[in-house]
Parts: sequence; structure tokens; C-alpha cells
Amino acid sequence: MLKHMRGSLLLLTAAIIWGTAFVAQRKGMRYVEPFTYNAIRTLIGGLVLIPVILGVRLLRKKSAAVSPAVSRKATLRGGICCGITLFTASSLQQCGIALTTAGKAGFITALYIVIVPLLSVFLHQKPPKVIWICVAGAVAGFWMLCIRSGFTINRGDLLTLGCALCFAVHIMVIDHFCTQQADCIVLACIQFFTAGSLMTAVMLCFEHPDLQNILAAKGTILYAGIMSSGVAYTFQILGQRETPPTLATLLMSLESVFAALSGWLLLHEHLSAAEFSGCVLVFASVITAQLVVNKTSPKD
Repeated sequence: MLKHMRGSLLLLTAAIIWGTAFVAQRKGMRYVEPFTYNAIRTLIGGLVLIPVILGVRLLRKKSAAVSPAVSRKATLRGGICCGITLFTASSLQQCGIALTTAGKAGFITALYIVIVPLLSVFLHQKPPKVIWICVAGAVAGFWMLCIRSGFTINRGDLLTLGCALCFAVHIMVIDHFCTQQADCIVLACIQFFTAGSLMTAVMLCFEHPDLQNILAAKGTILYAGIMSSGVAYTFQILGQRETPPTLATLLMSLESVFAALSGWLLLHEHLSAAEFSGCVLVFASVITAQLVVNKTSPKD
């Protein structure tokens, strides 16, 4: 139970960081193009983790602590697979947002909370039945939070649905390699450099990065790179190691709720009664799922 609580706290913190980072990303996009922004922030996330990895190893050496068994092969393969999946998901999301509304993009992306338990069933993992009710409640909450008008499907929506599928796969890939004794922090570092390298290649092919504009957006890029990429994605990997995939997905889905709340508090964006009710419904669904899992989990 203590492990589940620790993992849930890490994932909740990651969701808060991702949600507040939307404010930084919106401001940063005034100066630079999407792949330029994503490439720089993702590479910064990888660089931030290098001293962390060295520090952890030094502390273990000085304290003569027994290092946990680690598979270098699983760490390397996991980092590359997660990096490719993260790059694909981010790219589909950027392309989809350009062809649809922000509200629909937010709702469709959040559908990964349905895709993950479906993938779990195909992988012969059976989430508790109550979790499905929580998922349905969260989806209804996201509808209230994100959809403001009629719902139709266009090419941008399909691209964003592909993004949701990739984020679901990303969660399942992390879960797989965490059970293969991968070094979570090193895996995260490899993930960032893999995704960042691919984003840089696309940036150089299709965008026109300008140093002055990048420097103008440096504050938002540093926040997104250090906190959203370096810290939050690492917390995701560490948290998922101790949390069932379906519950982890529900916790991370709070990102959209915190994004709406931070936009309301920091950017003075309007939050209607329906949107506020959607936030409450998502919160209630996640808390219920948390209580169910903790109740059925053995104590450590």
C-alpha cells in the first residue's frame, strides 16, 4: 500500500507540473515554432538528468549501499522505445492541434485513459470493474471540460486520436520495461535524447529556428525543459514502477484539469460552470479509483 501511495504521489506531482507547463508552453509558442520548442525543451530534459544520474551513483558508492539489480539491455531498449513513442505522440498532437480546436484536441488526447485499460485487457491484465466506472466518469468530465460546441470528426481529430493511442502505448511500454529491471532515471534520460534528436531533425527540415526568438522564449523553455520534461517524465517512470497502469493513467489525466485551473489562475482564462463541474468529476473519478486500488492492495 505504501508503494502505491508513493507512486501515486509521484504521478500526481507529474500531472501538476504538466498542467502548469501549459501556461509556459502557450507563452513560448509566441516566439518559436512547435518542433523548435519541443526539441530544445526535450534535450534540456535529458541534460538535466545527467548530473542526477552521476549524483545517485556517487551517493551509492560513498554509502556503500547495495545497488539494485539493473538490466542495461532493458534500460537502453526501453529508453529508445519510449523516446520514439514520445516523439510520435508529440508530433501527432502538434499536427492535430493545427487542424482542430484546442478543446477537441484536449478531449481526444485524454481518451488514452480508455485506451490503456483496453490494452491491459489484450495483455491479459484485468483492472477492477470499478475502475471502468471511474474511467467513464473521467471521460464525461473531460467532455464537460473540453467540448464547448458540436462534435464532428475531421483529419485533425484523427491525428489527435493517433496521439492518444501513442500516449497509451507510451504508458504501457514504460510499465513493461519497469518490470524488466530497467534503470528508471537512465531510461528517462535516453528517452529524452532519442525524442529530442528526432524532433531536432524535423525542426531542421521543416522549420526556421532563430536564436533571438529562442532567447526571447528562454524562460518558458527552461521551465518546460527542466520541470515538464526532466522532472515530470522521470516522476512518471518512477511512479509507474509502483502503480498499476490503469490507475497511473487516471492520475496523469489530471494534467488537463490542472492545465485548466492554472490557465484560470495565472492567465485569467474563463472557467464556466460546466468546465468547473468537469474538473470536479475528473477529480472524483481519480480519487475513487485511488481508494479502490489501495483497498485491494496488500500492505508493504
